[in-house]
Amino acid sequence: MVTEKELELLACLEKSSRLSVDTLAKLLNIEVEEVKKMVARLENEKIIVDYVTHIDWTKVKEHTGLTAMIDVKVTPKHGVGFDAVAEQIYRYSEVKSVYLMSGTYDLSITLEGKTMGEVAMFVSEKLATIESVVSTTTHFILKKYKHEGVIYEKDDDDKRIVVTP
Repeated sequence: MVTEKELELLACLEKSSRLSVDTLAKLLNIEVEEVKKMVARLENEKIIVDYVTHIDWTKVKEHTGLTAMIDVKVTPKHGVGFDAVAEQIYRYSEVKSVYLMSGTYDLSITLEGKTMGEVAMFVSEKLATIESVVSTTTHFILKKYKHEGVIYEKDDDDKRIVVTP
């Protein structure tokens, strides 16, 4: 069970994992040692899973990768459902996330590759060959506007005149 203070702590860390223990203690109006204990407990119980940095890769000209989202239709296996095939997929290093979805497709995969060809090879040689996979649909991300609550910088160079009917 998570306490009210731990919920507040989690909300603070979700917004910015860079906050120091001292700052968190002040925000939560508790002692620094109590914050340390709470963080340790939440990490041990795998409630805090990781600390992540968001990077706008479009500003790093040396970065040449791309991101694809792949919708996958799957025939679930008896006794394990979708979990076995999801595990088989998320073990590939190129795969960044796997979600069980409602709707037309069963799984949604986020994949990173260097080229469209590399993503195509992954789909045709690794993903499509999995016994439970029925079909795939691949979408390439062209531009990121907002990711996990972070709005990516707008270009202020747009000098077009707004036209309304």
